[in-house]
Amino acid sequence: MTSALSDAYPPTDGWTTDDLDALPDDGHRRELLDGVLIMSPSPTAAHQTIAWRLAAALDADCPDEYDVTQGVEVRINRRRSFIPDVLVTTAAAAARRTAKYEPHEVVLAVEIVSQGSQSMDRILKPALYAQAGIPFYWRIEFEDGLTVYTYKIDPVHEVYTETGRWNKFVDTGEPWAMNLPVSRLIPRHL
Repeated sequence: MTSALSDAYPPTDGWTTDDLDALPDDGHRRELLDGVLIMSPSPTAAHQTIAWRLAAALDADCPDEYDVTQGVEVRINRRRSFIPDVLVTTAAAAARRTAKYEPHEVVLAVEIVSQGSQSMDRILKPALYAQAGIPFYWRIEFEDGLTVYTYKIDPVHEVYTETGRWNKFVDTGEPWAMNLPVSRLIPRHL
């Protein structure tokens, strides 16, 4: 196990979640993709505002059996670990007051696409979240206006199918019935 991030080279067999646990809790966002450590730059103010507003909007209508949170780790396995921008978990999982969730505890993972995350958020993370069995995935794009893309898992093929592209209202019945005005998510300066 690697004891510090400052080591010159990654572990011979790649990083694991044990290595993540050994790193200092210094506020850096660290994710694992098949043993490769990924450190993302700090999110922009617009990104953070969208995440905060979405979490608040979801939480306002969230049924008791679910919980809404932001930026909490989802450990897919020992060599894959991601931190969705917003996520909905089961209430039972939230009651554990954990800093890490297992995929079966996550109902919805949301990623907000930024310049450095397009391939991860549009291609890689949805494929791996679906493979891990997370029932719903949302992707938010805000380059040319704000659009929320919603997806539902096809459990047989372990892929997501698009259920909507929303730029006025997110009007969906899953994971619970909602009619969320997209305007509530848009930062004032956009």
